[in-house]
Amino acid sequence: MWEYGGYAGKFLRLDMTNKKASTVPLTKEMAKLHLGGNGFGAKILYDELKPGIDPLGPENKFVFASGPIQGTMVPTAGRSGVFTKSPLNGLFFDAYGGGSFGPEMKYAGWDAVIVEGQAKSPTYVTVYDDKVEFKDASHLWGKYTFETQEIIKKDLNEPKAQIACIGPAGEKLVRFACTIWGARAAGRGGNGAVLGSKKLKALVIRGTNDVEVPNVDDFLQTVSEQYAKIKANPGTGKALPSLGTPGVTTVQNQLGILGTRNWQTEVFEGTEKISGTVMRERLVVKDKGCMACPIYCTKLVNIRSGPYAGTIDEGPEYETIFAFGSNCGVDSLEMIAKADRLSDDIGVDTISAGAVISFAMECYEKGILSKEELDGLDLKFGNQEALIQMMHKFGTREGVGDLLAEGASRAAKKIGKGSEKYAITIKDIENAGHSPRGMKGYCLGMATSTRGGSHQDGRPTGERVGKFDRKILDGKPEYAMGTQRTTTLQDSMCVCRMTEGIYGLTEVTNDHLNMINVVTGMNLKLPELVDITDRIWNVERSFNCREGARREHDVQAIRFMTEPIPDGPSKGMYSPKDELEMLKDKYYELRGWDKATGIPTKDTLKRLSLNKQAEDLYK
Repeated sequence: MWEYGGYAGKFLRLDMTNKKASTVPLTKEMAKLHLGGNGFGAKILYDELKPGIDPLGPENKFVFASGPIQGTMVPTAGRSGVFTKSPLNGLFFDAYGGGSFGPEMKYAGWDAVIVEGQAKSPTYVTVYDDKVEFKDASHLWGKYTFETQEIIKKDLNEPKAQIACIGPAGEKLVRFACTIWGARAAGRGGNGAVLGSKKLKALVIRGTNDVEVPNVDDFLQTVSEQYAKIKANPGTGKALPSLGTPGVTTVQNQLGILGTRNWQTEVFEGTEKISGTVMRERLVVKDKGCMACPIYCTKLVNIRSGPYAGTIDEGPEYETIFAFGSNCGVDSLEMIAKADRLSDDIGVDTISAGAVISFAMECYEKGILSKEELDGLDLKFGNQEALIQMMHKFGTREGVGDLLAEGASRAAKKIGKGSEKYAITIKDIENAGHSPRGMKGYCLGMATSTRGGSHQDGRPTGERVGKFDRKILDGKPEYAMGTQRTTTLQDSMCVCRMTEGIYGLTEVTNDHLNMINVVTGMNLKLPELVDITDRIWNVERSFNCREGARREHDVQAIRFMTEPIPDGPSKGMYSPKDELEMLKDKYYELRGWDKATGIPTKDTLKRLSLNKQAEDLYK
């Protein structure tokens, strides 16, 4: 066992320019101060990137990282993260995926893989424990992700290899391209374009090492207790195994917070046709789970008839049902499943892809974009065939797809004509499927998120299920900070977000603490664990501040700040700028950030042992 349990004790550095691999030792201090996953990715990027670099240039880096629990029996320990400077907004970005890629990286003996430089020609890299090889990927360039994985496994005679790869969208530098392993996506922020810029088609991993813990009996007891909690919880024990995340669709609509037709309204008349219940009855053929997960929330669907017959898809998840369904005015689960499968195969984030299309649909219906400018597509809300055709276009940057491949914010700036207010983005990241207008705490959490329009920092769950009143302002700065703490911790442990109701929605709890301690043997105290989450969050914030982000960037999309929800149960709700500014004052105070600028104060940074960040931001 390394100094602490759960860790391999080293990082792998891949120099794509010179096609060389090297080992970077993990220090005991880094593990204890930054934990893993999210913490490792944020620290590596802050330390190794210069401010102002081009996200698609050779100086950017891409980090695969796992937490200490990967490769163990801890429930939902199949997740791992990717970290880079986003080509959508030039800020820090992290994205996560389930499956088995992260555990396999640990079995190969690596806590993280750092990709740097830029190859001259398409390349893929194989990692068999300590043996690393750079291989020609010319025959794979242009291939979709599922075919890429099949070819590599056949060529290497490694059917159990775990493969992270990009599709044509990543190769073409589509700014919302993603990384795929198996049928799982590290979806957001354009990370696939960064791999494409480095000419890295795939990273192939096989490992034979064990992951060790200090005391096996204590570990097994804690894991057994956690499994029991998951099974007893109504969400993870019943709702998610039955319907998966698509079960949220109906709930969102009943509350009047389901984004519809590019967020023009938040009630969708076709919800019952795209609900989790209907998907279960008509399309689901099998429940699937990630490694070490008893929840089995993934739903394998098979389309048996109609124009999309023969499509088999792991999903779609709620976010995809929102993105290609209600937000594009589509009430066909079959088309949504087809779009989901196509997104994974091309290698694009479904949330951004759906948002870019719904943006173009509204521009078309309002006369800002003509049919000719859309390459002859009748891109009205609800036009399923036009939606699928547009996906092919931006996935390969064909015609108008070249414009939309830049993301909604950049496309709007080029189009002009008032289209900017129809680009529903936060920090230039397309908004996920949860309503900032209809949930006050989530609104603040997303506005102050280091990622922008992601639902994975400020969380909607507590307000959606009614544990917190979504319509009032009281306590929302505390709620936003609390959810950011727990998500940062979960992403550093690399446990699935589905367990947030088990570990804790808005507070770092003894459940978090006990699991980390029993795996690592660090014997942390609860205040130390809270400091770890704040340290990681402030590294991310410092990264963004070093890039020029300030208080004025912690805002919502124009529509959310100026247009009340027009109808439904949440009619009249919105996020006026003065209200958001008032909430930010209190939030910054809680965080220990300067109210005028949004920059973490020197005292806050030094208290968290972030001396380098203090020096950089207060020169």
